[in-house]
Amino acid sequence: MHAELMDLLRSRLGDRSDETAVPPPVFAAMEGELLAFDACEGTLSARFPVRESYLNPYGTMQGGMVAAAVDNTLGPLSVLLAPPSVTRQLQLTYRRPATLDMGHIVVVARLAERRGRRLFFTAEVRSSEGLQLARAKATHWVFDQGGVGEEQFS
Repeated sequence: MHAELMDLLRSRLGDRSDETAVPPPVFAAMEGELLAFDACEGTLSARFPVRESYLNPYGTMQGGMVAAAVDNTLGPLSVLLAPPSVTRQLQLTYRRPATLDMGHIVVVARLAERRGRRLFFTAEVRSSEGLQLARAKATHWVFDQGGVGEEQFS
């Protein structure tokens, strides 16, 4: 499934595929794996390992790494469902810590709504056993044909 979804992402980027890294270096560095995409439901799921190098001083996965896993799932979903966009806002609510013994976390992202150039997403982070670890909301901004620049955010 992973290779098929990466090919689909590349095809969705069209002319931009030459200037865009798929998978992005950060996705590869986090050893992410795309699991399933449902265009009708507007969902994408991905799995990320819980590595010792991701742990905070308390022995649980650093919140920023959990947020990066969410962002690394929302980004591909946005490309699969809409023109290229960037994350403008990302809000996470943590319920339980991700621990090394979980092995990995699973992020399920969903497009909740599209209004003009704004895309609104939700996501859930779960343990390998299905225990909810965090919830997220995000807003993406579809950028102009010229690409991403400071003027996109004014």
